[in-house]
Amino acid sequence: MIPVTKPHLPEIGRYIRYIERCYENNQLTNNGPLAQELKARLEEYLGVQNLLLVANGTLALQIAYKALGVSGKAITTPFTFVATSSSLRWEGIEPVFADIDGKTLDLCPEKTREALDPDVTALVPVHVYGNPCDVEAFDEIAREHDLKVIYDAAHAFGVRLNGKSVLEWGDAATLSFHATKVFHTVEGGAIVFKRREDYERACRLINFGYEGGEVVDEGINAKMSEFHAAMGLSMLDEIEAVLAKREEVHQRYYEALESLYEMPVWKEGATRNYAYFPVLFPSEEALLKTQESLNEAGIFPRRYFYPSLDTLGSGRSDGGSPISRDRARRVLCLPIYPALPLDVQDRIVSIMVSFQKSHIKGMPADRLGKGSIEG
Repeated sequence: MIPVTKPHLPEIGRYIRYIERCYENNQLTNNGPLAQELKARLEEYLGVQNLLLVANGTLALQIAYKALGVSGKAITTPFTFVATSSSLRWEGIEPVFADIDGKTLDLCPEKTREALDPDVTALVPVHVYGNPCDVEAFDEIAREHDLKVIYDAAHAFGVRLNGKSVLEWGDAATLSFHATKVFHTVEGGAIVFKRREDYERACRLINFGYEGGEVVDEGINAKMSEFHAAMGLSMLDEIEAVLAKREEVHQRYYEALESLYEMPVWKEGATRNYAYFPVLFPSEEALLKTQESLNEAGIFPRRYFYPSLDTLGSGRSDGGSPISRDRARRVLCLPIYPALPLDVQDRIVSIMVSFQKSHIKGMPADRLGKGSIEG
């Protein structure tokens, strides 16, 4: 079976050497030496300051909201993983969905302005597939309306925009280090804060509110363990090779499929980390037929993200976000990971090309090719 992704496991001897340090130190958690080393190395690698390691990417969002005092409502995108909105609800914050930009698939600044009301205290845009949002526009909206901005950057590890880390925008940006991500610690995450005082409060919040041996705030336990930090250090030792292999897979797909399928328009000036390879079909019917053909060949891509979150639960609304709903019905992410065999890549491309060419005759011109994604 070929899944949409597989975790990269670093060379086991490398990992064991870090684990041996855990045994030597006899410290397994509570900001141990490996966690401190991982924090320092990540700050250097990513080009950021005030990076806080946490137990997972969902807690990263929740701690960021709490540290920044977000309350009431927050505007976010319906085209994202459910944790973006569920983390808001768990903190008693109502997510307000604004529609997306049809080309980039990121939250649309104009639709965000339309969704503003006096109870909104924050914006939570997502760098979808690692594709940076219109950060300048969101910063402007935040300044005009005195809002906090927390970027869900779960997919954006290592991405740079105009020469600097995309994590530098906003009051905070959160990362997921889940096993399926480009960089992982098995389970884990991080928050990058703009201001030192917010970082320091978050440090207390992830350790039950302790500071100087006394409880001074109402916190929880969201710390990263030394064993997870050991995996992170091992991964960081190999990250350049991981990214290079992912780029190879991405380029093979792109060269074969870019003239046949719609693809998100990448933010000008932004680098890629090749975390995902999304394509958009002319219709949901075409997607489902192609997915069936791939599944029959033992290949399991993912409808990521589906469904649009404004169709679920208490977030459901009749008006909804029509662009998000349309893209969610038509998007499919192809398998991409360093160990994906070349013959499997060729098989995926063959199925995708054959199916699309067999359905291309009579298809409207505005449904063909990468330039057809419209808002």
